[in-house]
Amino acid sequence: MSAEVDGATMRDFDVTGPLPQQGTTLLEASAGTGKTYTVGALVTRYVAEGRARLGEMLVITFGRAASQELRERVRDALVGAERALADPAAADADDTLVGWLLSQEPAEHPVMRERLRDALADFDSATIATTHQFCQLVLRSLGVAGDTEAGARLVEDLDDLVVEVVDDLYLGRFAADREPPPFGRDVALELGRAAVGDPQAQLPDAPGASPAGQARVGFARDVRRELDRRKRRLGLLGYDDLLSRLDATLADPAAPARDRMRDRWRVVLVDEFQDTDPVQWSVLRRAFHGHATMVLIGDPKQAIYAFRGGDVVTYLAAARDASDRATLAVNRRSDTALVQRLQVVLEGAALGDPGIVVHPVGSVHDEGRLAGAPHPSPFRVRKGLVAAPEARQAVAEDCAADIAELLASGATWCGEPLVAEQVAVIVAVRDHGLLVQRELQASGVPAVLAGGGNLLRTPAAAEWTTLLEAMTQPHRSGLVRAAALTSFFGHDAATLDARGEQLTGEVADVLRGWALLVRGRGVAALLEAAEERGLGARVLARVDGERLLTDL
Repeated sequence: MSAEVDGATMRDFDVTGPLPQQGTTLLEASAGTGKTYTVGALVTRYVAEGRARLGEMLVITFGRAASQELRERVRDALVGAERALADPAAADADDTLVGWLLSQEPAEHPVMRERLRDALADFDSATIATTHQFCQLVLRSLGVAGDTEAGARLVEDLDDLVVEVVDDLYLGRFAADREPPPFGRDVALELGRAAVGDPQAQLPDAPGASPAGQARVGFARDVRRELDRRKRRLGLLGYDDLLSRLDATLADPAAPARDRMRDRWRVVLVDEFQDTDPVQWSVLRRAFHGHATMVLIGDPKQAIYAFRGGDVVTYLAAARDASDRATLAVNRRSDTALVQRLQVVLEGAALGDPGIVVHPVGSVHDEGRLAGAPHPSPFRVRKGLVAAPEARQAVAEDCAADIAELLASGATWCGEPLVAEQVAVIVAVRDHGLLVQRELQASGVPAVLAGGGNLLRTPAAAEWTTLLEAMTQPHRSGLVRAAALTSFFGHDAATLDARGEQLTGEVADVLRGWALLVRGRGVAALLEAAEERGLGARVLARVDGERLLTDL
Protein backbone atom coordinates (compact mmCIF):
# COMPACT_ATOMS: atom_id res chain seq x y z
CA MET A 1 0.00 0.00 0.00
CA SER A 2 1.26 3.49 -0.82
CA ALA A 3 -0.11 7.01 -0.71
CA GLU A 4 0.02 9.98 -3.04
CA VAL A 5 1.53 13.19 -1.63
CA ASP A 6 1.56 16.24 -3.91
CA GLY A 7 1.58 13.94 -6.92
CA ALA A 8 4.41 11.73 -5.61
CA THR A 9 4.13 8.29 -4.08
CA MET A 10 4.86 8.16 -0.34
CA ARG A 11 6.19 4.78 0.76
CA ASP A 12 4.94 2.76 3.70
CA PHE A 13 7.33 2.80 6.62
CA ASP A 14 8.53 -0.54 8.00
CA VAL A 15 10.17 -0.62 11.44
CA THR A 16 12.17 -3.63 10.27
CA GLY A 17 13.44 -1.88 7.14
CA PRO A 18 16.48 0.38 6.71
CA LEU A 19 16.86 2.81 9.60
CA PRO A 20 16.56 6.55 8.79
CA GLN A 21 19.94 8.09 8.05
CA GLN A 22 21.24 11.60 8.69
CA GLY A 23 18.59 14.07 7.63
CA THR A 24 14.96 14.69 8.52
CA THR A 25 12.38 11.94 8.02
CA LEU A 26 8.68 12.70 8.38
CA LEU A 27 6.48 9.72 9.23
CA GLU A 28 2.82 10.45 8.62
CA ALA A 29 0.59 8.47 10.96
CA SER A 30 -3.11 7.89 11.44
CA ALA A 31 -5.10 6.93 14.50
CA GLY A 32 -4.06 3.54 15.81
CA THR A 33 -1.08 3.08 13.49
CA GLY A 34 1.44 2.82 16.32
CA LYS A 35 3.22 6.17 16.65
CA THR A 36 4.53 5.44 20.13
CA TYR A 37 5.33 1.82 19.26
CA THR A 38 7.39 3.06 16.31
CA VAL A 39 9.36 5.40 18.58
CA GLY A 40 10.16 2.54 20.97
CA ALA A 41 11.09 0.23 18.10
CA LEU A 42 13.41 2.79 16.53
CA VAL A 43 15.17 3.48 19.84
CA THR A 44 15.62 -0.26 20.35
CA ARG A 45 17.01 -0.81 16.87
CA TYR A 46 19.44 2.12 16.99
CA VAL A 47 20.76 0.78 20.30
CA ALA A 48 20.79 -2.92 19.37
CA GLU A 49 22.56 -2.31 16.06
CA GLY A 50 25.17 -0.08 17.67
CA ARG A 51 24.15 2.94 15.61
CA ALA A 52 23.73 5.13 18.70
CA ARG A 53 23.93 4.80 22.45
CA LEU A 54 20.83 5.63 24.47
CA GLY A 55 22.49 8.76 25.86
CA GLU A 56 23.03 10.02 22.30
CA MET A 57 19.29 9.90 21.54
CA LEU A 58 16.76 12.63 22.20
CA VAL A 59 13.09 11.62 22.38
CA ILE A 60 10.53 14.42 22.57
CA THR A 61 6.78 14.50 22.96
CA PHE A 62 4.22 17.07 24.10
CA GLY A 63 2.81 17.08 27.61
CA ARG A 64 4.17 15.64 30.85
CA ALA A 65 1.74 12.72 30.95
CA ALA A 66 2.65 11.82 27.37
CA SER A 67 6.38 12.00 28.12
CA GLN A 68 6.00 9.70 31.11
CA GLU A 69 4.00 7.21 29.06
CA LEU A 70 6.55 7.42 26.24
CA ARG A 71 9.37 6.81 28.71
CA GLU A 72 7.64 3.66 29.96
CA ARG A 73 6.92 2.45 26.43
CA VAL A 74 10.54 2.94 25.34
CA ARG A 75 11.79 1.05 28.37
CA ASP A 76 9.28 -1.75 27.75
CA ALA A 77 10.55 -2.04 24.16
CA LEU A 78 14.14 -2.31 25.34
CA VAL A 79 13.24 -4.85 28.03
CA GLY A 80 11.18 -6.95 25.62
CA ALA A 81 13.98 -7.02 23.06
CA GLU A 82 16.64 -7.94 25.64
CA ARG A 83 14.53 -10.77 27.06
CA ALA A 84 13.71 -12.10 23.60
CA LEU A 85 17.39 -12.30 22.74
CA ALA A 86 18.09 -13.98 26.08
CA ASP A 87 15.31 -16.57 25.65
CA PRO A 88 14.04 -16.78 22.04
CA ALA A 89 11.68 -19.65 22.87
CA ALA A 90 9.68 -17.44 25.24
CA ALA A 91 9.62 -14.39 22.96
CA ASP A 92 6.42 -12.78 21.71
CA ALA A 93 6.06 -14.14 18.19
CA ASP A 94 3.50 -11.44 17.28
CA ASP A 95 5.86 -8.54 18.05
CA THR A 96 7.26 -7.25 14.75
CA LEU A 97 10.40 -5.82 16.32
CA VAL A 98 11.17 -8.96 18.32
CA GLY A 99 10.69 -11.11 15.24
CA TRP A 100 13.11 -8.98 13.28
CA LEU A 101 15.77 -9.08 16.02
CA LEU A 102 15.56 -12.87 16.24
CA SER A 103 15.88 -13.14 12.45
CA GLN A 104 19.32 -11.55 12.52
CA GLU A 105 22.51 -13.59 12.46
CA PRO A 106 22.69 -15.70 15.66
CA ALA A 107 26.26 -14.56 16.17
CA GLU A 108 24.97 -10.99 16.55
CA HIS A 109 22.46 -11.86 19.28
CA PRO A 110 24.89 -11.71 22.24
CA VAL A 111 26.31 -8.39 21.01
CA MET A 112 22.87 -6.85 20.55
CA ARG A 113 21.75 -8.13 23.95
CA GLU A 114 24.79 -6.62 25.62
CA ARG A 115 24.06 -3.23 24.05
CA LEU A 116 20.45 -3.41 25.20
CA ARG A 117 21.51 -4.37 28.74
CA ASP A 118 23.88 -1.40 28.85
CA ALA A 119 21.08 0.89 27.73
CA LEU A 120 18.73 -0.41 30.41
CA ALA A 121 21.40 -0.05 33.07
CA ASP A 122 21.84 3.58 32.04
CA PHE A 123 18.17 4.26 31.32
CA ASP A 124 17.80 7.02 33.92
CA SER A 125 20.13 9.17 31.83
CA ALA A 126 17.94 8.87 28.73
CA THR A 127 16.60 12.20 27.45
CA ILE A 128 12.89 11.49 27.02
CA ALA A 129 11.16 14.76 27.70
CA THR A 130 8.61 17.37 26.70
CA THR A 131 9.79 20.17 24.46
CA HIS A 132 9.86 22.55 27.41
CA GLN A 133 11.84 20.14 29.58
CA PHE A 134 14.31 19.71 26.72
CA CYS A 135 14.68 23.49 26.31
CA GLN A 136 15.19 23.97 30.04
CA LEU A 137 17.85 21.25 30.05
CA VAL A 138 19.72 22.86 27.16
CA LEU A 139 19.54 26.40 28.55
CA ARG A 140 20.85 25.30 31.94
CA SER A 141 23.73 23.47 30.31
CA LEU A 142 24.65 26.57 28.28
CA GLY A 143 25.01 28.85 31.30
CA VAL A 144 25.54 32.50 30.34
CA ALA A 145 25.55 31.53 26.66
CA GLY A 146 21.90 30.59 26.95
CA ASP A 147 20.50 34.05 27.77
CA THR A 148 19.00 32.75 31.01
CA GLU A 149 19.59 34.18 34.47
CA ALA A 150 21.44 31.77 36.77
CA GLY A 151 18.73 31.83 39.44
CA ALA A 152 15.72 31.98 37.11
CA ARG A 153 12.71 30.03 38.36
CA LEU A 154 10.32 28.24 35.99
CA VAL A 155 6.64 28.83 36.79
CA GLU A 156 3.72 27.10 35.15
CA ASP A 157 1.21 29.95 35.46
CA LEU A 158 2.04 33.64 35.07
CA ASP A 159 -1.55 34.86 35.18
CA ASP A 160 -1.23 36.63 38.54
CA LEU A 161 1.69 38.64 37.18
CA VAL A 162 -0.22 39.39 33.98
CA VAL A 163 -3.15 40.76 36.00
CA GLU A 164 -0.77 42.91 38.03
CA VAL A 165 0.86 44.32 34.88
CA VAL A 166 -2.50 45.02 33.22
CA ASP A 167 -3.84 46.85 36.28
CA ASP A 168 -0.69 48.93 36.71
CA LEU A 169 -0.56 49.92 33.05
CA TYR A 170 -4.28 50.63 32.87
CA LEU A 171 -4.23 52.89 35.92
CA GLY A 172 -1.02 54.58 34.85
CA ARG A 173 -2.38 55.35 31.41
CA PHE A 174 -6.00 56.33 32.08
CA ALA A 175 -6.45 57.19 35.78
CA ALA A 176 -5.56 60.86 35.33
CA ASP A 177 -7.59 61.35 32.12
CA ARG A 178 -10.77 63.40 32.35
CA GLU A 179 -12.22 61.62 29.34
CA PRO A 180 -13.54 58.06 29.70
CA PRO A 181 -10.92 55.47 28.71
CA PRO A 182 -11.31 53.94 25.21
CA PHE A 183 -11.92 50.52 26.76
CA GLY A 184 -12.74 49.14 30.18
CA ARG A 185 -10.57 47.23 32.60
CA ASP A 186 -12.17 43.88 31.64
CA VAL A 187 -11.27 44.51 28.00
CA ALA A 188 -7.76 45.51 29.06
CA LEU A 189 -7.33 42.22 30.92
CA GLU A 190 -8.66 40.29 27.94
CA LEU A 191 -6.21 42.11 25.65
CA GLY A 192 -3.30 41.44 27.99
CA ARG A 193 -4.05 37.75 28.37
CA ALA A 194 -4.53 37.31 24.63
CA ALA A 195 -1.24 39.07 23.81
CA VAL A 196 0.69 37.02 26.36
CA GLY A 197 -1.10 33.75 25.64
CA ASP A 198 -0.12 33.77 21.96
CA PRO A 199 3.44 35.10 21.87
CA GLN A 200 3.77 34.22 18.16
CA ALA A 201 0.98 36.62 17.19
CA GLN A 202 2.19 39.85 15.59
CA LEU A 203 1.06 43.20 17.00
CA PRO A 204 1.82 45.62 14.16
CA ASP A 205 0.88 49.28 14.03
CA ALA A 206 -2.63 49.91 12.77
CA PRO A 207 -2.51 53.31 11.03
CA GLY A 208 -5.92 52.86 9.46
CA ALA A 209 -7.65 51.81 12.63
CA SER A 210 -9.79 53.98 14.85
CA PRO A 211 -8.17 55.71 17.85
CA ALA A 212 -9.75 53.09 20.10
CA GLY A 213 -8.32 50.28 17.95
CA GLN A 214 -4.86 51.84 17.97
CA ALA A 215 -5.08 52.23 21.73
CA ARG A 216 -5.87 48.52 22.13
CA VAL A 217 -2.96 47.41 19.96
CA GLY A 218 -0.60 49.72 21.82
CA PHE A 219 -1.85 48.52 25.19
CA ALA A 220 -1.37 44.85 24.24
CA ARG A 221 2.16 45.61 23.02
CA ASP A 222 2.97 47.43 26.27
CA VAL A 223 1.68 44.49 28.35
CA ARG A 224 4.05 42.15 26.57
CA ARG A 225 6.99 44.50 27.03
CA GLU A 226 6.31 45.22 30.70
CA LEU A 227 5.65 41.57 31.53
CA ASP A 228 8.98 40.58 30.01
CA ARG A 229 10.76 43.30 32.02
CA ARG A 230 9.18 42.17 35.29
CA LYS A 231 9.88 38.51 34.64
CA ARG A 232 13.55 39.27 34.22
CA ARG A 233 13.59 41.46 37.35
CA LEU A 234 11.84 38.77 39.40
CA GLY A 235 13.86 35.93 37.90
CA LEU A 236 10.80 34.16 36.47
CA LEU A 237 10.48 32.08 33.34
CA GLY A 238 7.34 30.84 31.61
CA TYR A 239 7.26 27.87 29.25
CA ASP A 240 7.14 30.13 26.21
CA ASP A 241 10.25 31.94 27.48
CA LEU A 242 12.21 28.69 27.39
CA LEU A 243 11.35 28.22 23.74
CA SER A 244 11.91 31.80 22.62
CA ARG A 245 15.25 32.16 24.45
CA LEU A 246 16.63 28.89 23.12
CA ASP A 247 15.44 29.82 19.64
CA ALA A 248 17.20 33.19 19.93
CA THR A 249 20.33 31.47 21.19
CA LEU A 250 20.34 29.21 18.12
CA ALA A 251 19.58 31.99 15.63
CA ASP A 252 23.25 32.58 14.81
CA PRO A 253 24.47 29.81 12.45
CA ALA A 254 27.80 29.87 14.29
CA ALA A 255 26.23 29.67 17.76
CA PRO A 256 28.22 27.32 20.03
CA ALA A 257 24.91 25.96 21.32
CA ARG A 258 24.28 24.29 17.98
CA ASP A 259 27.53 22.34 18.16
CA ARG A 260 26.93 21.34 21.77
CA MET A 261 23.46 20.01 21.00
CA ARG A 262 24.62 18.11 17.92
CA ASP A 263 27.55 16.61 19.82
CA ARG A 264 25.26 15.38 22.56
CA TRP A 265 22.34 14.06 20.49
CA ARG A 266 22.94 12.25 17.21
CA VAL A 267 19.41 10.83 16.83
CA VAL A 268 16.29 12.90 17.53
CA LEU A 269 12.80 11.33 17.60
CA VAL A 270 9.75 13.59 17.94
CA ASP A 271 6.43 11.93 18.82
CA GLU A 272 3.07 13.67 18.24
CA PHE A 273 4.79 16.12 15.92
CA GLN A 274 1.46 17.53 14.72
CA ASP A 275 1.28 19.47 18.01
CA THR A 276 4.47 21.41 17.26
CA ASP A 277 4.23 25.21 17.09
CA PRO A 278 6.45 27.47 14.93
CA VAL A 279 9.01 28.24 17.65
CA GLN A 280 9.34 24.60 18.70
CA TRP A 281 9.99 23.59 15.10
CA SER A 282 12.44 26.48 14.69
CA VAL A 283 14.44 25.20 17.69
CA LEU A 284 14.55 21.66 16.35
CA ARG A 285 15.30 22.74 12.79
CA ARG A 286 18.14 25.10 13.73
CA ALA A 287 19.73 22.59 16.06
CA PHE A 288 19.41 19.32 14.16
CA HIS A 289 18.09 19.61 10.59
CA GLY A 290 20.74 18.36 8.19
CA HIS A 291 23.21 17.56 10.98
CA ALA A 292 21.56 14.72 12.93
CA THR A 293 19.14 11.91 12.23
CA MET A 294 15.76 13.45 13.02
CA VAL A 295 12.51 11.47 12.75
CA LEU A 296 9.23 13.36 13.11
CA ILE A 297 6.17 11.20 13.76
CA GLY A 298 2.74 12.80 13.69
CA ASP A 299 -0.78 12.72 12.34
CA PRO A 300 -1.37 15.81 10.18
CA LYS A 301 -5.11 15.16 10.32
CA GLN A 302 -4.89 16.14 13.98
CA ALA A 303 -2.90 19.28 13.16
CA ILE A 304 -6.11 20.91 11.90
CA TYR A 305 -7.43 21.10 15.48
CA ALA A 306 -6.12 24.44 16.76
CA PHE A 307 -7.89 23.97 20.11
CA ARG A 308 -5.54 21.09 20.97
CA GLY A 309 -2.40 22.96 19.98
CA GLY A 310 -2.12 21.76 16.40
CA ASP A 311 -0.48 23.97 13.82
CA VAL A 312 -1.17 23.19 10.15
CA VAL A 313 1.33 25.72 8.82
CA THR A 314 4.16 24.35 10.95
CA TYR A 315 3.45 20.77 9.97
CA LEU A 316 3.40 21.60 6.27
CA ALA A 317 6.62 23.63 6.59
CA ALA A 318 8.34 20.66 8.21
CA ALA A 319 7.01 18.40 5.47
CA ARG A 320 8.63 20.62 2.84
CA ASP A 321 11.95 20.53 4.73
CA ALA A 322 11.96 16.76 5.20
CA SER A 323 14.49 14.81 3.17
CA ASP A 324 12.33 11.68 3.33
CA ARG A 325 8.63 11.02 3.90
CA ALA A 326 6.79 7.81 4.65
CA THR A 327 3.52 6.73 6.19
CA LEU A 328 2.50 4.37 8.97
CA ALA A 329 -0.19 2.59 7.02
CA VAL A 330 -1.35 -0.24 9.29
CA ASN A 331 -3.94 0.31 12.01
CA ARG A 332 -3.22 -1.88 15.02
CA ARG A 333 -6.20 -0.81 17.09
CA SER A 334 -9.35 -1.25 14.99
CA ASP A 335 -10.86 -4.17 13.08
CA THR A 336 -10.44 -4.24 9.30
CA ALA A 337 -14.19 -3.99 8.74
CA LEU A 338 -14.42 -0.72 10.68
CA VAL A 339 -11.34 0.76 8.96
CA GLN A 340 -12.71 -0.08 5.52
CA ARG A 341 -16.12 1.42 6.20
CA LEU A 342 -14.66 4.63 7.62
CA GLN A 343 -12.51 4.96 4.51
CA VAL A 344 -15.61 4.85 2.35
CA VAL A 345 -16.56 8.13 3.99
CA LEU A 346 -13.15 9.77 4.47
CA GLU A 347 -10.50 8.34 2.12
CA GLY A 348 -8.98 10.94 -0.17
CA ALA A 349 -10.49 13.89 1.70
CA ALA A 350 -8.20 16.92 1.87
CA LEU A 351 -8.53 18.48 5.33
CA GLY A 352 -7.95 22.17 4.73
CA ASP A 353 -4.87 21.73 2.54
CA PRO A 354 -3.84 19.43 -0.34
CA GLY A 355 -0.91 18.33 1.83
CA ILE A 356 -3.22 16.92 4.52
CA VAL A 357 -5.12 14.04 2.97
CA VAL A 358 -6.77 10.97 4.48
CA HIS A 359 -4.62 8.18 3.03
CA PRO A 360 -5.66 4.50 2.81
CA VAL A 361 -4.87 2.45 5.92
CA GLY A 362 -4.88 -1.31 6.47
CA SER A 363 -5.48 -3.25 9.69
CA VAL A 364 -3.89 -6.23 11.39
CA HIS A 365 -7.24 -7.39 12.83
CA ASP A 366 -8.80 -9.13 9.85
CA GLU A 367 -11.39 -10.94 11.95
CA GLY A 368 -13.93 -8.94 13.93
CA ARG A 369 -13.30 -9.18 17.67
CA LEU A 370 -16.87 -8.30 18.65
CA ALA A 371 -19.12 -11.36 18.32
CA GLY A 372 -22.79 -11.88 19.05
CA ALA A 373 -23.80 -8.22 18.94
CA PRO A 374 -27.44 -7.45 18.06
CA HIS A 375 -26.21 -5.08 15.36
CA PRO A 376 -22.94 -6.54 14.03
CA SER A 377 -22.13 -3.77 11.55
CA PRO A 378 -18.97 -1.97 12.79
CA PHE A 379 -20.08 1.44 11.51
CA ARG A 380 -23.67 2.70 11.59
CA VAL A 381 -25.19 6.12 10.97
CA ARG A 382 -28.44 7.36 12.49
CA LYS A 383 -30.25 10.18 10.72
CA GLY A 384 -33.61 11.87 10.80
CA LEU A 385 -35.35 15.23 10.66
CA VAL A 386 -35.78 16.30 14.29
CA ALA A 387 -35.52 19.75 15.87
CA ALA A 388 -32.31 20.28 17.85
CA PRO A 389 -33.69 20.24 21.45
CA GLU A 390 -35.77 17.10 20.80
CA ALA A 391 -32.90 15.54 18.83
CA ARG A 392 -30.47 15.77 21.72
CA GLN A 393 -32.79 13.89 24.04
CA ALA A 394 -33.71 11.41 21.31
CA VAL A 395 -30.06 10.76 20.49
CA ALA A 396 -29.25 10.21 24.17
CA GLU A 397 -32.16 7.77 24.57
CA ASP A 398 -31.27 5.94 21.35
CA CYS A 399 -27.60 5.69 22.35
CA ALA A 400 -28.40 4.40 25.84
CA ALA A 401 -30.91 1.87 24.52
CA ASP A 402 -28.41 0.62 21.92
CA ILE A 403 -25.70 0.15 24.56
CA ALA A 404 -28.06 -1.54 27.02
CA GLU A 405 -29.19 -3.93 24.29
CA LEU A 406 -25.58 -4.70 23.37
CA LEU A 407 -24.54 -5.42 26.97
CA ALA A 408 -27.59 -7.65 27.53
CA SER A 409 -27.07 -9.63 24.33
CA GLY A 410 -24.28 -11.86 25.60
CA ALA A 411 -21.87 -10.37 23.04
CA THR A 412 -18.17 -11.11 23.50
CA TRP A 413 -14.98 -9.17 22.84
CA CYS A 414 -11.92 -11.25 22.02
CA GLY A 415 -13.79 -14.28 23.37
CA GLU A 416 -14.63 -12.70 26.74
CA PRO A 417 -18.06 -11.34 27.79
CA LEU A 418 -18.42 -7.68 26.89
CA VAL A 419 -18.70 -5.41 29.95
CA ALA A 420 -19.82 -1.79 30.36
CA GLU A 421 -16.32 -0.41 30.95
CA GLN A 422 -15.35 -1.48 27.41
CA VAL A 423 -17.93 0.87 25.88
CA ALA A 424 -17.17 4.55 25.26
CA VAL A 425 -19.49 7.35 24.16
CA ILE A 426 -17.84 10.41 22.59
CA VAL A 427 -19.70 13.72 22.58
CA ALA A 428 -18.81 17.22 21.44
CA VAL A 429 -20.27 19.07 24.44
CA ARG A 430 -20.22 18.06 28.10
CA ASP A 431 -23.97 18.72 28.51
CA HIS A 432 -24.68 16.18 25.76
CA GLY A 433 -22.58 13.68 27.66
CA LEU A 434 -24.64 14.32 30.79
CA LEU A 435 -27.80 13.51 28.82
CA VAL A 436 -26.36 10.17 27.70
CA GLN A 437 -25.07 9.40 31.19
CA ARG A 438 -28.52 9.97 32.74
CA GLU A 439 -30.18 7.74 30.16
CA LEU A 440 -27.59 5.00 30.70
CA GLN A 441 -28.08 5.13 34.45
CA ALA A 442 -31.85 5.01 33.97
CA SER A 443 -31.28 1.85 31.92
CA GLY A 444 -29.23 0.31 34.70
CA VAL A 445 -25.89 0.81 32.95
CA PRO A 446 -23.21 2.40 35.18
CA ALA A 447 -21.52 5.34 33.46
CA VAL A 448 -18.85 7.84 34.46
CA LEU A 449 -18.51 11.18 32.72
CA ALA A 450 -14.91 11.92 31.79
CA GLY A 451 -13.22 14.60 29.75
CA GLY A 452 -11.92 18.13 29.83
CA GLY A 453 -12.66 20.67 32.51
CA ASN A 454 -11.02 22.24 35.51
CA LEU A 455 -11.04 19.84 38.44
CA LEU A 456 -10.67 22.76 40.81
CA ARG A 457 -14.12 23.99 39.79
CA THR A 458 -15.96 20.76 40.61
CA PRO A 459 -18.03 19.96 43.73
CA ALA A 460 -15.18 17.71 44.84
CA ALA A 461 -12.81 20.68 44.96
CA ALA A 462 -15.31 22.66 47.00
CA GLU A 463 -15.55 19.78 49.48
CA TRP A 464 -11.77 19.60 49.79
CA THR A 465 -11.59 23.35 50.37
CA THR A 466 -14.24 23.12 53.08
CA LEU A 467 -12.42 20.23 54.77
CA LEU A 468 -9.00 21.91 54.69
CA GLU A 469 -10.36 25.17 56.07
CA ALA A 470 -11.97 23.29 58.96
CA MET A 471 -8.76 21.33 59.62
CA THR A 472 -6.78 24.55 59.98
CA GLN A 473 -9.38 26.11 62.34
CA PRO A 474 -11.20 23.30 64.19
CA HIS A 475 -12.17 25.76 66.95
CA ARG A 476 -14.60 27.56 64.62
CA SER A 477 -17.91 25.73 64.82
CA GLY A 478 -19.18 27.16 61.53
CA LEU A 479 -16.29 25.68 59.58
CA VAL A 480 -16.55 22.37 61.45
CA ARG A 481 -20.26 22.05 60.71
CA ALA A 482 -19.64 22.83 57.04
CA ALA A 483 -17.04 20.05 56.94
CA ALA A 484 -19.51 17.67 58.58
CA LEU A 485 -21.84 18.14 55.61
CA THR A 486 -19.18 17.09 53.08
CA SER A 487 -18.75 13.58 51.73
CA PHE A 488 -15.80 13.09 54.08
CA PHE A 489 -18.25 12.83 57.01
CA GLY A 490 -21.61 12.41 55.32
CA HIS A 491 -23.85 14.10 57.88
CA ASP A 492 -26.95 16.03 56.84
CA ALA A 493 -28.46 19.23 58.18
CA ALA A 494 -31.13 17.39 60.17
CA THR A 495 -28.49 15.35 62.02
CA LEU A 496 -26.44 18.47 62.75
CA ASP A 497 -29.52 20.18 64.15
CA ALA A 498 -30.53 17.20 66.25
CA ARG A 499 -27.14 16.44 67.80
CA GLY A 500 -25.88 20.01 67.97
CA GLU A 501 -22.70 20.71 69.92
CA GLN A 502 -22.03 17.02 70.64
CA LEU A 503 -21.69 16.18 66.93
CA THR A 504 -19.75 19.37 66.28
CA GLY A 505 -17.24 18.41 68.97
CA GLU A 506 -16.86 14.88 67.57
CA VAL A 507 -16.18 16.18 64.07
CA ALA A 508 -13.71 18.78 65.44
CA ASP A 509 -11.76 16.02 67.21
CA VAL A 510 -11.52 14.04 63.97
CA LEU A 511 -10.37 17.16 62.11
CA ARG A 512 -7.58 17.76 64.63
CA GLY A 513 -6.41 14.19 64.19
CA TRP A 514 -6.52 14.49 60.41
CA ALA A 515 -4.51 17.70 60.54
CA LEU A 516 -1.75 15.90 62.44
CA LEU A 517 -1.99 13.00 59.98
CA VAL A 518 -1.48 15.29 56.98
CA ARG A 519 1.54 16.96 58.55
CA GLY A 520 3.12 13.65 59.41
CA ARG A 521 2.20 11.36 56.52
CA GLY A 522 0.66 13.45 53.74
CA VAL A 523 -2.64 13.74 51.92
CA ALA A 524 -2.74 10.08 50.83
CA ALA A 525 -2.89 9.06 54.49
CA LEU A 526 -5.75 11.51 55.06
CA LEU A 527 -7.68 10.04 52.15
CA GLU A 528 -7.08 6.55 53.53
CA ALA A 529 -8.41 7.65 56.93
CA ALA A 530 -11.51 9.10 55.26
CA GLU A 531 -12.01 5.82 53.42
CA GLU A 532 -11.89 3.96 56.74
CA ARG A 533 -14.79 6.17 57.84
CA GLY A 534 -16.82 4.99 54.83
CA LEU A 535 -16.06 7.67 52.24
CA GLY A 536 -16.16 5.35 49.21
CA ALA A 537 -19.33 3.46 50.10
CA ARG A 538 -21.07 6.66 51.13
CA VAL A 539 -20.29 8.50 47.88
CA LEU A 540 -21.00 5.54 45.59
CA ALA A 541 -24.48 5.26 47.10
CA ARG A 542 -25.30 8.64 45.55
CA VAL A 543 -26.42 9.39 42.00
CA ASP A 544 -23.30 10.35 40.00
CA GLY A 545 -21.25 8.98 42.90
CA GLU A 546 -18.62 7.45 40.58
CA ARG A 547 -17.75 10.86 39.17
CA LEU A 548 -17.64 12.54 42.58
CA LEU A 549 -15.47 9.82 44.10
CA THR A 550 -13.06 9.97 41.16
CA ASP A 551 -12.77 13.73 41.50
CA LEU A 552 -12.28 13.50 45.27
